[in-house]
Amino acid sequence: MESPIHSIGVLTGGGDAPGLNAVIRAVVKTAKNEYGWEVLGIEDGFEGLIHPGKVHPLDQEDVRGILPRGGTILGTTNRGDPFRYEVEVDGKIETYDLSN
Repeated sequence: MESPIHSIGVLTGGGDAPGLNAVIRAVVKTAKNEYGWEVLGIEDGFEGLIHPGKVHPLDQEDVRGILPRGGTILGTTNRGDPFRYEVEVDGKIETYDLSN
């Protein structure tokens, strides 16, 4: 029997709002300290789920001192469309639209 997954992802999407860094910090501290889980930070909102290189582990050091900083350490966007995105194939940019 496989062991259960013990990691979670956190992203900030839909635009900036006060307190996002506090929430990210609380998620990381709680997941690590109380559950021993890995936390993955997803950059640039939902676009971070589509484009490579936008997901990285977050630990205590990453969230230390972020409370007074404005914005969100992960970045955000309210322009992302997870159903329509561009990828490079054989040196050419192709657009995929999965909205239908």
